[in-house]
Amino acid sequence: MTSITGHTITVTPGTMHVRAVSDGQVLAESRRPLVLRETGCPDRYYLPPEDVRTELLTPSDTRTHCPFKGDASYWSLPGAADLVWGYPEPKEAVAAIKDHYCFYATDVVAD
Repeated sequence: MTSITGHTITVTPGTMHVRAVSDGQVLAESRRPLVLRETGCPDRYYLPPEDVRTELLTPSDTRTHCPFKGDASYWSLPGAADLVWGYPEPKEAVAAIKDHYCFYATDVVAD
């Protein structure tokens, strides 16, 4: 956990079944997401690369900076720009999310 002036981030292993779908196509499916909880943000699921259909994703030129997590890279699908992001070199406090993928839209699947 990291906490800077009231801003807290935790990364914990999850056991829920998480799926990312775009236009009916499954892009990722995992039962071992990392759950990132950050002050003021919705819970985000960071999925290991083995559970993501990376062959469908195209690297984007978009980059953003988070003072708490580091510099993010993005990936797109045809017609869906910057749908996915990740932190190739995250800050030490969230090092676990390195090389994992996060999707704007994910569903937790009830098994």
